[in-house]
Amino acid sequence: MNSSSDPRRPEREIRYKPSVSSSQAQAGDNSTPDYMNILGMIFSMCGLMMRLKWCAWVALYCSCISFANSKVTDDTKQILSSFMLSISAVVMSYLQNPQPMTPPWASAIQ
Repeated sequence: MNSSSDPRRPEREIRYKPSVSSSQAQAGDNSTPDYMNILGMIFSMCGLMMRLKWCAWVALYCSCISFANSKVTDDTKQILSSFMLSISAVVMSYLQNPQPMTPPWASAIQ
């Protein structure tokens, strides 16, 4: 191949510069991991204190969402502690009562 047949034109290159409005939208845009982390801790404490299995499972679900949506730069210790707290809520609720979980709306029907 001949280097003179290179179709790229370096004089036509334009470097990308993000606008101010888009960088501000990205900075405060993704607060889902924080909200899910807080919800996971609240539900896991409710699951542990009130022995509600569905609260423990919701806490585990929220912790998984928080972990999946977290960035590399986020605090991994807080996310990991929320995840472990929700797992312990599920384990402790089933150790206290090994019966299968009944949904909250099923007990109101009977």
